[in-house]
Amino acid sequence: MDTEKSNSDWSDVEIQAAVDAYLKMLAREQSGQKFVKTEENRILREGPLAGRTKGSVEFRMQNISTVLVEMGRTRIKGYKPAKNVGANIARNIREALNASHVLTPEDFVPTLDEATLNLRAAKFERQPFLYVPKGIKNPVHAESTRKTYYRDPELTGWVRQQAEGICEGCGNAAPFEKAGQPFLEVHHVKHLAQGGSDLPSNVVALCPNCHQRCHHSCDREEFTLSLYKKINRLISES
Repeated sequence: MDTEKSNSDWSDVEIQAAVDAYLKMLAREQSGQKFVKTEENRILREGPLAGRTKGSVEFRMQNISTVLVEMGRTRIKGYKPAKNVGANIARNIREALNASHVLTPEDFVPTLDEATLNLRAAKFERQPFLYVPKGIKNPVHAESTRKTYYRDPELTGWVRQQAEGICEGCGNAAPFEKAGQPFLEVHHVKHLAQGGSDLPSNVVALCPNCHQRCHHSCDREEFTLSLYKKINRLISES
């Protein structure tokens, strides 16, 4: 029988724990590793979800599957989406998915959607890097009202992490924070539209002012040249 707690509203901490556990299982499933759902359920109930029943945890996992499907994302095959998920719990799950630091294979996939790129990059920004990401030598573009290019979220996160909250153009601290991280924009020194790469040797983390300076100022060419002199990893692309 359910306890009083198992019938009560889930806290943000509990939802985040469930989402993180779900994403870890999803990552294992996508990489071909086996896991036992009942064992993962038990571990959660002995830890962050103590007091919740096996059935309530199972149902929450099905809720997560529902929200992932609605977001157009991959779900765990063994967790069939629940038919009815309340608006509040769906919103809380969506926020927990966006806030999770757990990496899944889809986080490594290049994307042309700016919001998706930044969400994925934020995860990488919080990870320890023992290597330089490969990036994309020849980014593919997609046609819309304007050209947009697939970019590597891992590289975007790495570049921001390397900057440590300091603009690589002017040397000033990021003007504000976004999602708890200093806000710097990733700029391709040779623009993607000009055939530039999405490689570590062609990307920098800039404050919004310096980013706009690279694109629109009367001294943009001189400022761009100064970036090559200032940042050792940059290599001019002809």
